[in-house]
Amino acid sequence: MAISSLYGLIGFPLGHSFSKKYFTEKFQNENIADANYELFEIEDISTFSEKVNNIEDLKGLNVTIPHKQAVMPFLQSFDSSAELVGAVNVIKKLEDGTLKGFNSDYYGFMESLKRFLGDVKPQNALVLGTGGAAKAVFAALNTLQIPFQVVSRNASDSTISYQDVTEELVKKSQLIIN
Repeated sequence: MAISSLYGLIGFPLGHSFSKKYFTEKFQNENIADANYELFEIEDISTFSEKVNNIEDLKGLNVTIPHKQAVMPFLQSFDSSAELVGAVNVIKKLEDGTLKGFNSDYYGFMESLKRFLGDVKPQNALVLGTGGAAKAVFAALNTLQIPFQVVSRNASDSTISYQDVTEELVKKSQLIIN
């Protein structure tokens, strides 16, 4: 039986990834017999179009480091999530063959936060870290109009350092996101 829906992960390196095992088991558990998930290591993003155009039956890709921003020039359109975050972690191949970028971290964080907060709207938040998903957190907080202070290893114009975090700052922060 031929695979009619192929999905995968792009990034480099991918030896650490559990995505293939996760999605293979998910497809099996949900009786999705015509789908497969593969890992596509792409060290140099300039080879993206050549490699992706040659993947038969491709329906979509997940994107991991270091390509979440670098892949954007190779896509034809973006969901508002990707535009707000400035990074893509999901690519959908549309019926016409074009590629559309999304950021699922944005939706996942925002929806989880909205459920957690209910009717409460924090007046301020403290975000600990500027790592991989931080841009999605910042975009979601901006969308929800929750002011926030970012804490990072090194202070900058827009962040304070962990050494600058005081007990008073923690106490006045109605929401702390790590």
